[in-house]
Amino acid sequence: MDECMIEIDNLSKRFGQNVVLRDISLRVAKGSVVAIIGPSGSGKSTLLRCVNLLTQPDGGRIRVGDHVIAFDGTASHIPGDRKLAAFRANTGMVFQHFNLFPHMSVVRNVMEGMVTVRKMPKDLAHQSAMALLARVGLAERADAYPDKLSGGQKQRVAIARALAMQPQVMLFDEATSALDPELVGEVLNVIRQLADEGMTMLLVTHEIAFAREVADSVIFMRDGVVVEAGPPAQVIDAPQQAATRQFLARFNAAMPSAQATANL
Repeated sequence: MDECMIEIDNLSKRFGQNVVLRDISLRVAKGSVVAIIGPSGSGKSTLLRCVNLLTQPDGGRIRVGDHVIAFDGTASHIPGDRKLAAFRANTGMVFQHFNLFPHMSVVRNVMEGMVTVRKMPKDLAHQSAMALLARVGLAERADAYPDKLSGGQKQRVAIARALAMQPQVMLFDEATSALDPELVGEVLNVIRQLADEGMTMLLVTHEIAFAREVADSVIFMRDGVVVEAGPPAQVIDAPQQAATRQFLARFNAAMPSAQATANL
């Protein structure tokens, strides 16, 4: 097996009496893209938030790069601020909603983490931020404020801001679900570019055709468990489990080809 960048072992999470994750285990190889699909309430977003430790797991073990944290549901295993910051520095996360700072310009939004967390001099941070904005096709909007941007542009700024921390992996939580349909393609193109560059990515998505095109493997979740996992050609085009077939039935008939998706 290729070198693993993310290892998750027996991860569990509950909110009160509601068990959201049930002993989830998975591996994400360095440079690979893993897409997580499934119905609402299946635990997909909670899994991603646990990987970034925005949500505290109740049990299990997570490794991202060289950083490992294990959980047993007790306060003694809650990481301190320094360890938590070091762990999170390995992961860049992009959410459904953009969470940009409204009082900061686009370039300042991208610079902020470099200046406050990485302690980079402002001139170098500005230079790096401009390079990242060029990478996502928004260098010309550097001085604009978020309220002057389209949803697709805001999400591309959010991606640039996550990349500014030089993460080893990128996590995308339904990054296109809040966008108007005509704006989805510009965000998917940036994610596609990152995949082509070898960025390790774990993405929760409802864009099934995109997952089939870009992902190296696909995970189907339901009721907090991994029902099926494997290459896109298996999970999406020839699922083995009845639950996967039922979920995908409404997508497959109208799903565009991978080539059509590439032209978005």
